[in-house]
Amino acid sequence: MPTRLVHLVVDAADPAGLARFWSAALAWPVSFEAPDEVVIEPPDDDPTHAGQLPLVYVPVPDPKTSKNRVHLDVASTSDQHKAALVARLEGLGARPIDIGQPDDVSWTVLADPEGDELCVLTPR
Repeated sequence: MPTRLVHLVVDAADPAGLARFWSAALAWPVSFEAPDEVVIEPPDDDPTHAGQLPLVYVPVPDPKTSKNRVHLDVASTSDQHKAALVARLEGLGARPIDIGQPDDVSWTVLADPEGDELCVLTPR
């Protein structure tokens, strides 16, 4: 019998802090918060978010030590929107990082406040 994905779970040293970063970045509200789990999910009343998975942040005692095997990509709608989005994410606490990407890639690689990689994509 087939199944479906229902969440994307993210390990975090500070689940509430990282959830607040992504809540602001995506304009998704926090839908559940407890000491061992914080959930953000797309607004129910916005059809442009249909099919997007809620993000669940859980505490882990171990620090991040290497590049993530999975990362989040954030879409932009124009070159100007991409630049504004990168600036906004940096204002929220993200920072540019080099993970070995070539100089001529069309996306921008950032790290969230806990050092997890993310990419801001050019329009596709």
